[in-house]
Amino acid sequence: MSDATAAQAAPSTIEVTINGIAVDARPGELVIAAADRAGVHIPRFCYHERMSPVGMCRMCLVEIDTGRGPQLQPSCVVSVSPQMVVDTTSERTQRAQEGVLELLLINHPLDCPVCDKGGECPLQDQTMAYGPGESRFVEEKRHFEKPIPISDLVHLDRERCILCDRCTRFADEVAGDPLIDFTERGNETQVLTFPGEPFSSYFSGNTVQICPVGALTAVPYRFKARPWDLIQTESTCTTCAVGCRIAVQSSRNELVRYLGVDIDPVNHGWLCDKGRFGYGSVASPDRVTTPLAARAPSAAGTSELADAEPLRRFQPTDWASALGAVAAAVTAARPGTIAVLGGARGTNEDAYAWSKLARTVLRTDHLDAQLGDGLPAELVVGLPGATIDDACSADTTLLVCGDLREELPVLHLRLRGAARAGTTRLVEIAPTETGLTRNAARSEECRGGEAASVLRDLLDGDDPLAAELASGSVVVVLGRSSVAESAEATAEAASVISARVPHARFLVAARRGNVRGALDMGLAPGLLPGRTLSTSPSPTLTAAWGELPTERGYDAAGILLAAASGEIDVLFLLGADPLTDFPDSMLARLGVAGAGTVVAVDSFVSQSVAEADIVLPAAVFGEKSGTTTNLEGRVSAVGELVTAPGSARPDWMIAAELAVLCGGDLGFLSTEDVTAEIAALCATHAGATGAELGADGVVASGAAFEPEFPAEHVAPPRDAYGLRLVCGRKLYDGGVAVNQTPALASLQADTVLRVHPVDLERVGVDSGTEVEVHSERGALRLPIVADSGVARGNVVLAFPSSDVDVGALIDATAPVTDVRVETRAGGGALR
Repeated sequence: MSDATAAQAAPSTIEVTINGIAVDARPGELVIAAADRAGVHIPRFCYHERMSPVGMCRMCLVEIDTGRGPQLQPSCVVSVSPQMVVDTTSERTQRAQEGVLELLLINHPLDCPVCDKGGECPLQDQTMAYGPGESRFVEEKRHFEKPIPISDLVHLDRERCILCDRCTRFADEVAGDPLIDFTERGNETQVLTFPGEPFSSYFSGNTVQICPVGALTAVPYRFKARPWDLIQTESTCTTCAVGCRIAVQSSRNELVRYLGVDIDPVNHGWLCDKGRFGYGSVASPDRVTTPLAARAPSAAGTSELADAEPLRRFQPTDWASALGAVAAAVTAARPGTIAVLGGARGTNEDAYAWSKLARTVLRTDHLDAQLGDGLPAELVVGLPGATIDDACSADTTLLVCGDLREELPVLHLRLRGAARAGTTRLVEIAPTETGLTRNAARSEECRGGEAASVLRDLLDGDDPLAAELASGSVVVVLGRSSVAESAEATAEAASVISARVPHARFLVAARRGNVRGALDMGLAPGLLPGRTLSTSPSPTLTAAWGELPTERGYDAAGILLAAASGEIDVLFLLGADPLTDFPDSMLARLGVAGAGTVVAVDSFVSQSVAEADIVLPAAVFGEKSGTTTNLEGRVSAVGELVTAPGSARPDWMIAAELAVLCGGDLGFLSTEDVTAEIAALCATHAGATGAELGADGVVASGAAFEPEFPAEHVAPPRDAYGLRLVCGRKLYDGGVAVNQTPALASLQADTVLRVHPVDLERVGVDSGTEVEVHSERGALRLPIVADSGVARGNVVLAFPSSDVDVGALIDATAPVTDVRVETRAGGGALR
């Protein structure tokens, strides 16, 4: 029989009987999964639907009859078969489950009143539902030191552990960080980390959530609340652009915990630790809670204010005075001299309101939600799109981006899982080893800015990759691998792929939380809401908005260049910190200093906000409702749970009130008004807003135009004595979200230069030696270390950094950044 005939003959379902009811199960499905779909709950501890079955706890023992008589078998490792009969309520099953629980409780400390898991503990619940009334064991229980801090975020209480293998399987199978495992044997078996190796995984918080007892607890949540004290709403994480679905929980009007929600298209229930524990910044004592205005310079000059604490530069004021001062600055501004930077940290409604304000009231097209670290907006929204599921099921997934483990961690997990399962083949083009290199079928190194050249050589030659991409489905994960090279370098790589693999679809690896939503709402020069170009606006939008600016505005780099030249009278910063986030720190400083009036809409006094003239306090995640859009264009709901501190307001409300003071009217009185207008005016979002979103959200339809690729980008030849600078993002960066979260602030790594061992030998120093690295823009002194994962000819630095101004080396107007690494001899001379 041929394979096709066999596949055709194979049944699509298998009929089994569970508790006397016929159930259609899927071929190869586990009994416990089939029972779940049929609405029959079988108790379990070790089983997890997102990990391989191991049958360790034996809690799921049920009577299974495959034709040879009923036998007790663990339902989590037995697959369904034709005419199988399963009984989950028989006397033998009940006695077995009672016995398992009695054995598990022999050494369990029964410290439920002081255990963080109390009230939501599967062991507690199943003991009440399936356990014996009392135990026959009276021996003294085991005692261990408690708790053990196995990392900065997770504590371990060993005597509570029931050895279910969930945490160890997750660390190994899902996260790829096998840093926690079983030790000892027999009665002394326990879960521990390896000596001198903490559980320093980016995903350690997931083990706390899936632990069926209180053995693993999260340090930020420990002893904070009880389940019955919590108020909960479902929302979407905006820490990065993956858009993981989460449950947000609060107690006494304070956010205390985020939990991952399992939705199949996006996160499978997993969260990165930055997203899971980032709620600490919401209640930070450093939050801006009232409008601030810069103090007038004293008679002694401005130096004393510049040297003071950032908040001492400001004096509190009221909303009427602050918005009145902003309106006065807007009214006095010259035509075309108002610019808006940022908007990717808010909701879609926030972005839409500011886009409408900018074009209909401020009369400007100078606006950009990306801070020089993304791709041209027309490419982001105009390339043929792919979803996360598409990338995990394509024949080939081509990675032309940065390290997803650092920038989009849960997308890294999804792709890693797909590669391990064999559902997709990963091919990577990168200047340095990434978290997915070990899982890639092929990894090609390239120097910074030269990914397009490598792709051109591979696809135009006789390399087998060309034939493989031509014959199967292809998804390209496209993003900036380095902020020290221009966006045109990555755009050219997209152009090369589109020309040679026309059926390829793209998943743009935008990093910022709602940058895709901000671009969809028109926070980019030349782009209008609904993914339409300003040169061809939709009649519906034109009728509602009226006359629009006709001249294309500046992007982030252009805005800062214009501000540095004195061409920007009013600069709005919407949750943006160009002094930290814009790659070229010199240009950022000149731009912020050169703007006439700087108005910051933010929740913290960052480096850039400290230079503002007026600060308007903004509500943050958890304090406002609306929608957000992830990197695949999936629109999902954001929930409000706590009240914003002081008089902080949502960004859309600030835009609406400012419009009235400037002589306009956006027509918004509530978040629902903004959402309704988006649905009415944006054809792409007609079915992607409102109550119909559901937990999975809705993928907004594609753009209404074909993107144009920039002119060919040619990276200049590298100096024989120099190295190509590659600046990639780190998960725990020097941003406000990390710095203002006590649990995460200490996790930032020291900044070092990483080079290939051969390049380190050329420099002539030992690994760990402090050297001077300088470009045409500036110089820094940093330790240099050998890293065989860095391609030869590159030097890698993390950007941004809280202790080093990495942007001092980068020229945003140059296609790439080349540097030289030198050491100082005894007399101070460079050698």
